[in-house]
Amino acid sequence: MTKYVFVTGGVVSSLGKGIAAASLAAILESRGLRVTMLKLDPYINVDPGTMSPFQHGEVFVTEDGAETDLDLGHYERFISTKMRKVNNFTTGQIYESVLRKERRGDYLGKTVQVIPHITNEIQDFVARGAKSAWDGAADVAIVEIGGTVGDIESLPFLEAIRQMSLRLGRNNAAFVHLTLVPFIASAGELKTKPTQHSVQKLREIGIYPTALLCRADRPIPDEERAKISLFSNVPLDAVISVWDAESIYQIPAMLHAQGLDNLVCDALAISPPPADLTMWDRLVDALDHPQHEVRIGMVGKYVDLTESYKSLSEALVHAGIHTRSHVSIEYLDSEQIDADGTDCLKDLDAILVPGGFGKRGTEGKIKAIRYARENGIPYLGICLGMQLAVVEFARNVAGLGGANSTEFDPSAPHPVVALITEWQDREGKIETRNHESDLGGTMRKGAQRCPVKPGTRAFDIYGSEVNERHRHRFEVNNVYVSRLEEAGMVISARTPTENLPEIMEIPDHPWFMGVQFHPEFTSTPRDGHPLFTSFIRAAIVSQEKRTKALSSV
Repeated sequence: MTKYVFVTGGVVSSLGKGIAAASLAAILESRGLRVTMLKLDPYINVDPGTMSPFQHGEVFVTEDGAETDLDLGHYERFISTKMRKVNNFTTGQIYESVLRKERRGDYLGKTVQVIPHITNEIQDFVARGAKSAWDGAADVAIVEIGGTVGDIESLPFLEAIRQMSLRLGRNNAAFVHLTLVPFIASAGELKTKPTQHSVQKLREIGIYPTALLCRADRPIPDEERAKISLFSNVPLDAVISVWDAESIYQIPAMLHAQGLDNLVCDALAISPPPADLTMWDRLVDALDHPQHEVRIGMVGKYVDLTESYKSLSEALVHAGIHTRSHVSIEYLDSEQIDADGTDCLKDLDAILVPGGFGKRGTEGKIKAIRYARENGIPYLGICLGMQLAVVEFARNVAGLGGANSTEFDPSAPHPVVALITEWQDREGKIETRNHESDLGGTMRKGAQRCPVKPGTRAFDIYGSEVNERHRHRFEVNNVYVSRLEEAGMVISARTPTENLPEIMEIPDHPWFMGVQFHPEFTSTPRDGHPLFTSFIRAAIVSQEKRTKALSSV
């Protein structure tokens, strides 16, 4: 029988509830337990796929093509279990499901209410998600509840997990609550009152935390921990200090050192082997003792909210771990590059253009791509970054003046990137797309295997096959591929069914690649990712050449 750990948050959002939950999962996995994770989001959107990155941050894509909360990316980076569509659901999905049942008459004419119908549906979704991994045999499911205690939106979720813990019975559920202990500079004190009130609110709902994770900018002294224990009615050893760390990959060791995993195992009446965090110690050591330092320019338009590129920035960190490099990411606004020029790119060791949607900032990205190509700077384009690399090459190398994507210029004289009209999804269903189609339902999403052309840089990196996740609507237009190849571009991977370009590269450049997929979604600190590792190695070579050239002047 699967046991559950429910993780809630209080005081304010953005405290790192997902990191804390994933870190606990990592410790339990290191103890030999089969662990899966779920994220419950209180917003009414069906999924985050059409939400602005400024509103929600990154959209993480699972292997089965679900657009989910970015915390699922943290889950996959911290544990070996792959997330699926059932590992993340929202209020919108719950109400949508209940309303469909009501229309079918499943409730036999009863008045449909939040309790019991909505709360029962939430519990059914949780149980289904917990059974999705390990062939239905996960030992522990860690369930993160989005939002903060006291929000109207999250009340049905909190009531549902309270009921579920009661139904599961003794030793089958535990609650971990994350709160804020702010430091008031003018008073020179850590204040425990917000945590006291947050736990009080949780207890009013009927949930009594097994452990409190107290976030602060510094370790919390025993005196304050004792005060929190007394006023929250939580044992002192269950009041755990979680201070700001230099790396999120230090958190598992931090929580383990304070006994969080033992508290949870005791509450669930399980006795797994001791934790082995050797791997995490090695990763942190690699981060703390780099042998190289490189500067990567990430040219995007959501740079004011770096959470929009969370998986991508973490993938670069992972590549740094596996090349013993400190990777410094410079977030550069593509609109500013379009207006002010490319001077800001001169001291970079490599340039990366990430995915994105919409016309704003694209010309600045194209200028950055041209600068990288003409100056021999390693370049990696992801999704839109590949499409714009094709546009730039078409305009400035292949002689296709006015080349563009039809996403930005429907009447472009050379539509080298275009909206394909049909796409076969993972279930074999033919999806028809046009410019009036719903944005959330017409993208190519999820993992797809593609053969890789021998003798290419992509083959050196991936081998004979690539299997990566997608999230996009537009494709490189095959009509123009022969002209691009005649000008020196190489298409090194294509989809096996539709023959669509998946990877492009420029052979006579030190390192220039574009990929239609999102490799960042499959990068983990344990293994890194071969594409990002190759990219950072190229940046190291670029940095060494630049340093040598400067020293000889």
